[in-house]
Amino acid sequence: MSEEVRETENMTMADLEKEIDASFQHVDQGDDFPVWDKLRQFKEDKTVLTVTVEGVVKSGVIAYVDGVRGFIPASKLSLSYVEDLEQFLKKEIQVQVIDADEEGKHLVLSARDVLRDKERAERRARIEQVQVGTVMEGKVESLQSYGAFVDLGDGLSGLVHVSQISDKRIKHPSAVLKVGDPVTVKVIAIKDGKLSLSMKALLENSSQEEVVEHVELPKSEAIGTTLGDLFKNIKL
Repeated sequence: MSEEVRETENMTMADLEKEIDASFQHVDQGDDFPVWDKLRQFKEDKTVLTVTVEGVVKSGVIAYVDGVRGFIPASKLSLSYVEDLEQFLKKEIQVQVIDADEEGKHLVLSARDVLRDKERAERRARIEQVQVGTVMEGKVESLQSYGAFVDLGDGLSGLVHVSQISDKRIKHPSAVLKVGDPVTVKVIAIKDGKLSLSMKALLENSSQEEVVEHVELPKSEAIGTTLGDLFKNIKL
């Protein structure tokens, strides 16, 4: 990791404010900006704007909205850490206004907020396709005292409560599972966009099937049909 990247990671809020000030140093403070009312409205409405990255500075990038210079901090460019800011230069990205300070002539934008909202919407759409009772394959991604989180792929995950992991009582999920284990789970509930999963339900279903398989019906030739068979156990 380069020295410049380390410095960006270790920036304090004061450092970030200085960088924002520096990014606007070429703005004419005496100009009248009637557009600021519009920018504040964009912020209030959480309007999604498409902008082109026109410059790269130490801790972020520069883009313009209606002629006003906007600063996008590196931490607001993506859902994950960005090491190379140059990759965004001259590219179009979608952003929202998160700060519109007319007095200081500071306009701060965020692409991360837009990406997070899109991710949530896509996840909701995928969850809507899942039905209670669906059996899915996944991998254990983390263990908590109250249960195991399972990665189901395609951006979906769910919780197997500790009471739903085994048909035996266990104190902690680690008694049965470890991170990375492949598991088969059943969706037992969907609430507030969250999936509740069960491994125990599949074990119970398996046990019931085994019981049915071991039930033997009498052969047809062993079933008597004569009157003698019908009345042989009746005492007059």
